Amino acid sequence: MILKQRLMVCAAATALVAGAALPAAAAPWVRGYVVGQYEYAFRYGGRSDYSKGAFVEPGVDCPQGSSVFMASPEQTRIAIARQKWRSSQEIDWVTAPPGVEKVSTPGLTRRHIWARAMSYRGYARGIETYVNPWATDDPGQPEVNSRIGDGFNLDGKIKANDFISPDGEKGIDNALYRAWGCDAPWRGGGNATLDLRANDKMQEGLYTMVVRVSGNKDPLNDDDAVLEIGYSPDNIVKDARGGIAADYSYRILKSALYTKLKARIKNGVVETEQVEHLHSPRIAWFYDQTGDTNFAQGKVRLAMTADGLSATGMLGGYRNWRDLYAENTFAQDGGQQGTREHEDAVSLYYALRRNADGMLNPKTGRYDGISSAYRLKLAGAYVVDPDHPMEVPKLAQEEARKAAFEGIKQAVIKGAEARVPQDVPPGTTEASYPALEHEMDGLASREYFLKTLDRPHYAPKPKKPDQQVRNETPVIVAQDP
Repeated sequence: MILKQRLMVCAAATALVAGAALPAAAAPWVRGYVVGQYEYAFRYGGRSDYSKGAFVEPGVDCPQGSSVFMASPEQTRIAIARQKWRSSQEIDWVTAPPGVEKVSTPGLTRRHIWARAMSYRGYARGIETYVNPWATDDPGQPEVNSRIGDGFNLDGKIKANDFISPDGEKGIDNALYRAWGCDAPWRGGGNATLDLRANDKMQEGLYTMVVRVSGNKDPLNDDDAVLEIGYSPDNIVKDARGGIAADYSYRILKSALYTKLKARIKNGVVETEQVEHLHSPRIAWFYDQTGDTNFAQGKVRLAMTADGLSATGMLGGYRNWRDLYAENTFAQDGGQQGTREHEDAVSLYYALRRNADGMLNPKTGRYDGISSAYRLKLAGAYVVDPDHPMEVPKLAQEEARKAAFEGIKQAVIKGAEARVPQDVPPGTTEASYPALEHEMDGLASREYFLKTLDRPHYAPKPKKPDQQVRNETPVIVAQDP
């Protein structure tokens, strides 16, 4: 199969070289690519020469700066003090846990205490607010103020709040950038922490994404081309310097996470049709996040180099904003994202809801989608069909965690629609449970935190006669009073 593909590409190239002496007719051609970088199409409005320690310059896109949630004890105190039902002692002790420096892992213990407290900040005690973000006030997310943004004009209109592309196109719809572009782990000059993490995990084998472009005229100018985008079961191959190696073969699966689109190519720029649903792999850094982007009204644009060795571009459309919230928040849990990435998922939830601009729900009268664009950098490859039909493979050892991820996403949707607080589904690590209980061994204030801070409560399944308690799988029950 691989040899056949190589011969077809070579034949097409030979025909093109000889084309100068032939009439307008040309041979079929194919170009394949593997995605090496895949991230939200956010811009960075700061100066490239700016250097001030570990800080990122505010820049014209985020003049108020990036999010600083739980970046220091002072910021943590601000977040904790917003809950009027907390006592002054609880605020003081959570901010600076007494005796924490004497435990074996003081930094980790402090982080888990902060995460536990931040997981419960609803209008009343006992409401886990990463699962129920609507149940607390909007803490406020700094949003992008710039008029310049990457993306597509998805609705065919030019509205007052739309972005203008760097090359001057008006009407650009990328409300996700406006909502999340100032979120610290997604912001930076090519070095945003979650961009780096997601790309690293993709390149190390979490998933692979490929693109194949074909036609019957000229690879750089063809008004009747086809673009295919989808998942590959083959791991990305790197070169000796850690870059994405060119000219390796990857299978493309025509099942889930796959879309075939009509396209036009002009001077090497591929512009696809806009389709009702565009399926492709989603950004992820853990297996539980992996799956289908499912862009509504989606399209792709690629700029191919003349030699076919690389390409850059974007894909975009409207994504269900609840899916985006879940994918970002529950890859591990909301508290870890807050203490490690210094982003507040509750603020991100409100920013998504506030900026939603597509997929109007006729039942609620509200938008379920938010316009989005993802940036691609691709290396030349041979993209081939598998010898037999295949589905996206599953990792059996990770399926329970993936099921928990889907369960918590459904709990978020159900709670937000019904305005009824939902319990934390089993199988998650929300509220640092039971990690905090282990990390507080030897902490002088341990009993105070166990008594004061809320946590998920589970009851064991009925025990079999020969089954030890430690082997039981917890199931969710109502929060203790």
